[in-house]
Amino acid sequence: MSIATINPATETTVRTFEPYSAARVSESLDKAVGAYRQHRRTSFVDRASRMRKAASILIAESRALGQLMTVEMGKPIQAAIAEAEKCATACRYYADFAERFLADRPVQMEGGRSWVAFQPLGVVLAIMPWNFPFWQVFRFAAPSLMAGNVGILKHASNVPQCALAIEDIFRRAGFGDGVFQTLLIGSEMVEGIIADHRVAAVTLTGSEGAGRSVASAAGKNLKKAVIELGGSDPFVVMPSADLDNAVSTAVTARMINNGQSCIAAKRFIIHEKIYDDFLKKFVAGVSALRIGDPMDEKTEVGPQATAAIRDQLDQQVKASIAAGARVLTGGKKLDRAGYFYAPTVLADIPPDAPAAREELFGPVASVFKAKDLADAIRIANGTTFGLGASAWTRDAAEQNQLIAEIESGLLFINGMVVSDARLPFGGVKNSGFGRELGEFGIHEFVNIKSVRVMETQKEKKTATE
Repeated sequence: MSIATINPATETTVRTFEPYSAARVSESLDKAVGAYRQHRRTSFVDRASRMRKAASILIAESRALGQLMTVEMGKPIQAAIAEAEKCATACRYYADFAERFLADRPVQMEGGRSWVAFQPLGVVLAIMPWNFPFWQVFRFAAPSLMAGNVGILKHASNVPQCALAIEDIFRRAGFGDGVFQTLLIGSEMVEGIIADHRVAAVTLTGSEGAGRSVASAAGKNLKKAVIELGGSDPFVVMPSADLDNAVSTAVTARMINNGQSCIAAKRFIIHEKIYDDFLKKFVAGVSALRIGDPMDEKTEVGPQATAAIRDQLDQQVKASIAAGARVLTGGKKLDRAGYFYAPTVLADIPPDAPAAREELFGPVASVFKAKDLADAIRIANGTTFGLGASAWTRDAAEQNQLIAEIESGLLFINGMVVSDARLPFGGVKNSGFGRELGEFGIHEFVNIKSVRVMETQKEKKTATE
């Protein structure tokens, strides 16, 4: 597999890398095991100091790191800088709270002392995607390293310089040699690494196919796994909503990261009473977006990350149109250098069209009309995915019904779905299993050990005297 930086805005190959050999991978795993023996014995105070140093590096170098992200995967520069800075918030969050989250928890039982201990597992393999090349990694790495684990990163093959930069940040922050390593390898080596006895667990963020493959390999080898996959997130708007706020947020929620986000709103489900007004304003907002060079700070939508991603999106849109969907704006590749796709809105979408059934990973919005709240919930849940959902209503009863019935791992009422270090992140159904972030995230890769120290006969006698 080719491992290279190809600028998606120009289609120019910037730098290529030789994939690591099997021998080099084995050396890295040996180093990781040795690093784990040392790292697991460090104090929370020491780990927190280093994690805060990593945060300081991210803030100080956010522009340079942002430029690296933009060159490798096409993210608008302002968003890329913000991503680096967001990673610092995760580092600081776990530096502040990891010790509290992993403190022994006493259990009241007669006849001795009992408690629950949280202990690290060992070497954790992280298989990460290109769309948020820093944030996806740090939201795994910050809690894992603070818990006493060590990390091995297999990043997407189109963001190798981001992967190496992250390794360098942890090294400069003071983490020991081998505590966090990047492997420049193709996907063909992943199954063997999961099976390796030196690896304790695996986490993946990626496509449904990759998730099934990694989960299968982890299950076969009895390894703990966290799997975060895609989403076809609904964005429900009811008549009581602040319509203008909902529309402006809808444009951002669909087009964020050039439309390449697992929690981007993708299916817009609008009550029939406000459908026409919403659609008119939404199409105007999408049509007005500034497309161009992602290094230009005025650019709102840049290119797709690769030619293959753009072409797959184009095929899904064409198939949806052939099935009967109507294009209200966009709907085509742009005739210019780079992997650009026009911001698109589709309506009148048949239930069997790709725009209704599949995740469209790019700047394409699918709009549906709902008769009432029950119908909106039916449409929202009518997908194999269940990652995020956004719903807009000022009616308390409607809010409660949405909270109770929407099938998703995240639900935001009157706001855009975002990831935050303080909130657990993950999905249901074909969006995967397990959680990242928050207190639940740090507990995914620890041994939750029940400990009971029985009271001896001598202790019992002394206690009664």
